[in-house]
Amino acid sequence: MKALSIRNLRKTYNNGFEALKGIDLDVEVGDFFALLGPNGAGKSTAIGIISSLVNASAGSVSIFGHDLHSDRTQAKTCIGLVPQEINFNQFDTVKNILINQAGYYGLPRKLALQRTELCLKQMDLWEKRDTVSRRLSGGMKRRVMIARAMVHAPKLLILDEPTAGVDIEIRRAMWKMMEAVNQQGTTIILTTHYLEEAESLCRNIAIIDQGKIVENSDMSSLLAKLQVDHFVMDLAQPLAAAPQIDGFKMELLTDKSLAVAVPKQSGLNQLFSELTQRNIQVISLKNKTNRLEQLFMDLVDAKTAGSQP
Repeated sequence: MKALSIRNLRKTYNNGFEALKGIDLDVEVGDFFALLGPNGAGKSTAIGIISSLVNASAGSVSIFGHDLHSDRTQAKTCIGLVPQEINFNQFDTVKNILINQAGYYGLPRKLALQRTELCLKQMDLWEKRDTVSRRLSGGMKRRVMIARAMVHAPKLLILDEPTAGVDIEIRRAMWKMMEAVNQQGTTIILTTHYLEEAESLCRNIAIIDQGKIVENSDMSSLLAKLQVDHFVMDLAQPLAAAPQIDGFKMELLTDKSLAVAVPKQSGLNQLFSELTQRNIQVISLKNKTNRLEQLFMDLVDAKTAGSQP
């Protein structure tokens, strides 16, 4: 049994726009799964269908063995959704937000109180339980959203850009919380524009573009497809122009900063040897982009090139 199984899922809106063009997707029980793609690719439509907020035009969705069409109530109880927007009553207390959510799923009040305490403590919000939610910081509001989605103990947690708009310190703290939730057995599907999140957190990944799944594999296999690494080098002495070295593409960003594309078959040792011969000293080296972002850009470039006559 899969946590999520999608077959030939299609969605065409009334204006004729085809948001999903027959996608197939499986998510294993206990996985931390990334669903990525550019704006307008179909991610939000797919999540909307899975969470019953959008009606599919065709295809099937099964959640822990429950068909979303014929067994919708049971399927929905398996899901906890954290949407992009803050959508709780900001004049209610943190504790009441969770208790009310538990009530929507039919949890008895005693159990609702227990689950509320557990989830707020897990999200490090127990001390804020009696605080009116509008007084919380942006990061805390995001954590309330996650706690609310978890209060009925869903088997599948869908996080739709959960760290949007929060600073890096809060984001990394939330990563640890999400990892802990997954390690306790909850299957997680993550969408994000912070691609380092997917690379850091997720074991498997699907990339959707223009309503189609263009990649679907485990993270390590996908990253292994990268044929070129992109770096930025800080130089000890200024240069008037980028050096010309066979097999390497170089661009001078500033007189003391050099962007370089390094093919995997060449490697850094050969590059440094060539630079040394030219009396160019490198004092620091960093990735120009994270590997997943570079891979996504390569996929888009390859698709664009393939569509040209």
